[in-house]
Amino acid sequence: QVQLVESGGGLVQAGGSLRLSCAASGRTFDYYNMGWFRQAPKKEREFVAAIDWTGVSTYYADSVKGRFTISRDNAKNTVYLQMNSLKPGDTSVYYCAAKTPYSSNRVHEYDYWGQGTQVTVSS
Repeated sequence: QVQLVESGGGLVQAGGSLRLSCAASGRTFDYYNMGWFRQAPKKEREFVAAIDWTGVSTYYADSVKGRFTISRDNAKNTVYLQMNSLKPGDTSVYYCAAKTPYSSNRVHEYDYWGQGTQVTVSS
């Protein structure tokens, strides 16, 4: 079992920045590939970014490429999502998720999920 807790959400103006954190506990964090997803009201959960267990390989949705950066600190059992140049369309609940053995952009392939953190971008 892996427990995931997101933090860092909030209200920000368009063009602003936020950094989300996801703290993991339980089984060895180092073994898990991590992903960030988001879900807006009445929409399906969608992929945002992923990072492999080594931290070397990262993947992004086209909609956030160049604006968001995923990273991890295995010593702190934490994965981050730095979000810059935020747009009203980025407003969603953001979830982190964990899986083995490979990275993925598919919601159903992730084994563990956090409770989510709300990000609201005002225009």
